Amino acid sequence: MKGDLLIAGCSRRKAAQRAELPALERYTGGIAPHLLARFGHQQPARDRIRFLSAEHGLLHADAPLAPYERRLTPSRAEVLRPTVAEQLEHEFQTFGVPERVLLVLEPTYLVLLTDLMAHPARPALHWVYDPRGWAKATAVLDEWSWP
Repeated sequence: MKGDLLIAGCSRRKAAQRAELPALERYTGGIAPHLLARFGHQQPARDRIRFLSAEHGLLHADAPLAPYERRLTPSRAEVLRPTVAEQLEHEFQTFGVPERVLLVLEPTYLVLLTDLMAHPARPALHWVYDPRGWAKATAVLDEWSWP
């Protein structure tokens, strides 16, 4: 994974199909539609996109995802935090620690990433706090020379 990683918060709006869809296609709110439009056919970029799901924790852009409804509340974030910490540690052990991470998510999602911020090999973090902040996110991605 050396390089960059983008982590976006999940969205309340989701595709209506009952069959499982990749996370990048399931989410239809926030920056997900922009990510799909720009990177949908670029597997190397998809491999560097993750979503934080209020139901499942950290998800790869291509993780199969059935429909669900769950909002990330502060109490849910506290419950889910250890799961996300384990998922991140597994990612880092498997793929290496990224050099930079772009976070595009609401403040409550930061609770899930507390362990990332305290990780000994912590990557440089850039936070866009508005989940609809595509203009700011794309400026960072362009600066990083994402495809």
